[in-house]
Order: sequence, then structure tokens, then C-alpha cells
Amino acid sequence: MSHGEDIAYNVVMAFLSFSLIALGVILFFLYKNKPVDEFQETIPTKLYASPYSLMDIDSATDGFNHRRLIGQGRLGTVYAAVLPSGELVAVKRIHPRIVLSNAGFGFYQLCFGFSSMLKWLSLAHHPNIVPVLGFSEAPGERIILMEFVGMMSLDYYLHQNSDDMSLLDWHRRLRVAAGVARAVEYLHEVVAPHIVHGCIKPSNVLIDVKFCARVCDYGLSFLVPQERRGLEGYVDDEYWVERRGVSKECDVFGFGVVLLELLSGRGSENGLIVNWALPLIKEMKFGELLDPRLVIPSDMKPLVRLAKVASACVGNSRRNRPSIVQVASILNNLEMDLCF
Repeated sequence: MSHGEDIAYNVVMAFLSFSLIALGVILFFLYKNKPVDEFQETIPTKLYASPYSLMDIDSATDGFNHRRLIGQGRLGTVYAAVLPSGELVAVKRIHPRIVLSNAGFGFYQLCFGFSSMLKWLSLAHHPNIVPVLGFSEAPGERIILMEFVGMMSLDYYLHQNSDDMSLLDWHRRLRVAAGVARAVEYLHEVVAPHIVHGCIKPSNVLIDVKFCARVCDYGLSFLVPQERRGLEGYVDDEYWVERRGVSKECDVFGFGVVLLELLSGRGSENGLIVNWALPLIKEMKFGELLDPRLVIPSDMKPLVRLAKVASACVGNSRRNRPSIVQVASILNNLEMDLCF
């Protein structure tokens, strides 16, 4: 390189260095002068469940007034509550026997705490689940605030509302099945880390005003790791015999039982529905399987397909069971076919 070329090279490099320094100074002052709130608004944030004092909850439920009672289940009692903001929510008060027993302080709760677990569960947002909005904890009390869905459970429509079965015809049952499958798929595959529901059954599926299925009580099995009540018939044999506990495969089994209840209109009866239904599906005796309260549709293909999916969910071991991704794909296609 000649002397002249060397001088030109040094001039170019000096110019580039100066330009970079000047750009850095400009960006620094632009950032420094930018309002903090405006900068923070550009960062996507996930809102965790809000903590509430026991006094707040007591006021919102009128002292847990029995007139506000809207449901009772395996984990607790549910009340309709009005927050100071005027928002209507559902408040689940965990049974005292669970809170005070050793079952209320399982491995996950000891490691992470009730509030941390609820904050994690509150990150789940999907059209087919009931979101967790808040929580409260005090000596002897564990309380969960959820969105108020405003209608009854799938258990009610299938097993208690015998007067008007038109509310849950075959078309709506297929829609409910697909909605629950999407909810479980979201919990298993989208939320990170994934959420295992632990007890998929009709009483944990709420039906909103648009007859959309909304799954609730997901991920709460850490509260009752040793509790058998309410699980019989909705968890697989591996759960009891091998004590392998809840898992994605166990959730798929519970979903399969829900499909059998949708098809037959029968209750689980502690698992007897599986032993009754599987031979009928294998022998293609759908006239005996399907809910006699409803008129058998002219096109049986969607219901036959649904029955075969249910059979695969409950008739195989965990190792050979389909994933919820496979199940949801089939049911989504069945639901789409109904629209055309």
C-alpha cells in the first residue's frame, strides 16, 4: 500500500469510528429522554394472579354467605363474589380438611408455595379454559379467584338436566368435545412449563353462555396428592397400581371417559363405563352405546369416529395411548365438518 493510500484508509476508518460514536451518543440521549412509562409499554408482560387479603374475600362474598354458593366439589366450595372494582368473579374456598391435612402441603407446595403455584397457573389463557385471576392465603385458608363463567357444568347438562336434552344435542356435544381437547392440548403443549390437569371430568368442564366448553381446576392436584375422592373412574390403572400419579397420559384417559359420557349420557360410575362401553364400540353396537334420550342422527360417521377416539384414550396403556395433540386434531376436523 502506497503512502497516499495509507492516508486515505486512515481517514475512512477515523470517519467510521466517529460516526459510530456519534450514533451511540444520539441513541443514549434518545433513550434517556424517553418517558419510562412509554418505554415499558413496548415490553410485552404477562400479568400474574393478584393477591387478595382474606378480609377482601370475606367482604366480596358477604362473609361466605350461603346465598352466594354456586357449587361444591372435590377441592372446595365456590361462591359468586363481587370485588371492590365491581367485577363479578368465582371464589373457590379450598376445603379446610385439605388445607389442614398433610395432603395440603404436598411436594410442590412445600417447594414453591401456594402463591407461586397460583401465579404460574394464572399465566394460562385460552378460550376454552377458565382463567385464574387471583388468590388469598391465611392460616387455615386457601382461596382461588377465577373468572365467573355464569352457567352450569357439563355434568349438570349430561346427568342432572333430564328435562330438556335439546340443550345438549349431538352437534353441541361434538363442539364441547373439541373444545375440551383444545384446552387440554393448550395446557399440555403450549404453556411452559406444561400443566397437567390431574382430574379431567364433566364437573370440571363449564359451559358458558355461548355453549363453549371451559375447563377449570387445572393443575390443582398438588393440593390433594393423596386424595382418592372424586378421582375414581377418571384416572387410569397406572395411577393406582403403579402409583405413577397424574401425567399427560392420565389426562388423556380422563378425557376419553368424558367422551364416553358425552356419547352415552351415562355417568362414570367409578370407571364401570369403560368396561361397559369398550365391548360395544369394538362390536360396533352403537345403537346400544349412544344416549337413548337423543335421536340417532342420519349421519353416524362423526359419532363413530368419536367413539373410536374414546376407545383409544381409555383402552390402551400409557405407553400406547394417543397424545392430546393427535386427539385434538381429529376432533377439530370433526367440528369443522359440522360447519359445512
